[in-house]
Order: sequence, then C-alpha cells, then structure tokens
Amino acid sequence: MNRNDAIKQFHGGDDDRFAELIDSGHPVELPTPDADVPMVSRSVRLPLETYERVRSAADARGIGVTTLMRQWIEAGLADLDDSATVSLADVRRALAALSRPTAA
Repeated sequence: MNRNDAIKQFHGGDDDRFAELIDSGHPVELPTPDADVPMVSRSVRLPLETYERVRSAADARGIGVTTLMRQWIEAGLADLDDSATVSLADVRRALAALSRPTAA
C-alpha cells in the first residue's frame, strides 16, 4: 500500500483495516542514542548568518550541528569552573609557538 492509500484509510475511519495494516508492517530498528546519559532537547533561536557559520564549522569537523553546539557549551561551562577544555588544534598551536626560538 502506498502512502496516499494509507492516509485515505486513516482519515476514512476504517480503524480495523488500519490496525491490520499496522500489524502487518515490518519491524524496524530504532537508531541508537549517541550518548549513555539522558539528553534534553532545547530550542535555540539563532540569526540565519550565525546558524550558517555554525553549520559550516560542524561540516568542516565532520560532526553534526547539535554535537558542535554541545561541545561549545560544555567548553564554556568548563571555563566557568576552571576545568578548561581546549581543542587539540589550540594545544598544537601553543606547543608550536613554544618551540620557536625567540629573538633576543
């Protein structure tokens, strides 16, 4: 049965036939949560330009937008309680700067 036929049956009030249709469906696997801890979903309103910048940054890292936002929030919170989280790129830049000879 295609989608349109299913919609017609649903809105047509043929509950018995619709129940049979649901029962005859194939089981599907639900996606595995990406974290072991419970997550809370929140809506954040961003200017389009800001969102596009975040999306580009996430794409460049090969991760999802919400994953990147979560990382940034966690880093900001770590900064508040002095348990600073820094990116590997920042660490590499700092180490590279230390290895350069300074002018005397």
